[in-house]
Amino acid sequence: MYVVRPVELADIAALEALAAVPMPGVHTLPKTREKILAMIERSIASFAAHVDIPSEESYVLVLESLADKSIAGTAAMFAAAGSNGTYFSFRNDVIQQVSRDLNISHSVHALTLCSELTGYSQLSSFYVGEREYGTPEAALLSRARLMFAVLAPHRFADRFFVPLAGVTDGDGGSPFWDALGRKFFQMDFLDAERVIGGARNRTLIVELMPHYPVYVPLLPGDAQAAMGQIHPSGELAFNLLTAEGFEADDYIDIFDGGPILQAHKNSLRTFTGALQRRVATSVEQPDRGREPQLRYAVSSGTEHNFRAVITHCPSLESQLSVALPVDVQEALQVAEGDTVICVRI
Repeated sequence: MYVVRPVELADIAALEALAAVPMPGVHTLPKTREKILAMIERSIASFAAHVDIPSEESYVLVLESLADKSIAGTAAMFAAAGSNGTYFSFRNDVIQQVSRDLNISHSVHALTLCSELTGYSQLSSFYVGEREYGTPEAALLSRARLMFAVLAPHRFADRFFVPLAGVTDGDGGSPFWDALGRKFFQMDFLDAERVIGGARNRTLIVELMPHYPVYVPLLPGDAQAAMGQIHPSGELAFNLLTAEGFEADDYIDIFDGGPILQAHKNSLRTFTGALQRRVATSVEQPDRGREPQLRYAVSSGTEHNFRAVITHCPSLESQLSVALPVDVQEALQVAEGDTVICVRI
């Protein structure tokens, strides 16, 4: 059995090992022990904080195998992107151009630097190991972030977005960055990732990036082809998020041109399908006449002790309680009569 839970200080060595795995893009785990420790401490403080309005809080979850206590994945949330500044992205725009004298009318695809995602809640740092790739546990890890937001809506904005790593070559170069960002920052993509990767919410972007729309047809072909495309390592996250209800047409990342998925919470399956149920203890029944078993993600109902697991049980649509085996209750740290949140997956 796997459980998704908040990161702890004891996880630092496991996160160091995960951070050592090559993960393209600028939306991944910190690479140094010092920064990983700072991330963990900030997450612990955020979970413990009393929050009225989402601000600088960040929440890091880990996927733990209860069999050997190993950490198999991570996922994070930022309560409000750009809380200490502004979050910049490129917005896909269409500019209409008309010449009445020549009787010509056409549309031009343009990129406009914008800060519209500032204040949205951001999902980030999703990663699972090879053994868990494509399994229900990977879906649990991705969805658990939104289940926590269902549990504690006051901690998050009404809209969410997720930047995914864009296309890079074998040497870590980005055709989109080479065509655009390099012209203004005068550094390689990997250097930009290291030096200004966190500056997407700082004044450096405003100081150096173009303030006027960038006409896409003027960019090289490989840069145009890379726009909105995900790195192969991001396919799992993309599939899980689009199935959840996220859309990827409006924004792209200013660094590598990767897609930025966004959605209002009311269009996400976890929010619309979440069921609050009381815990009951399940009893083994003979197979004859047994109700069909469905797969549910179940999370504890307290925001300061959040945990989530996968379990199987009959449909909960018409039920007031959910029957959970004792081992599932122990994993969630709940007891009979407690409230949990259930989402079918």
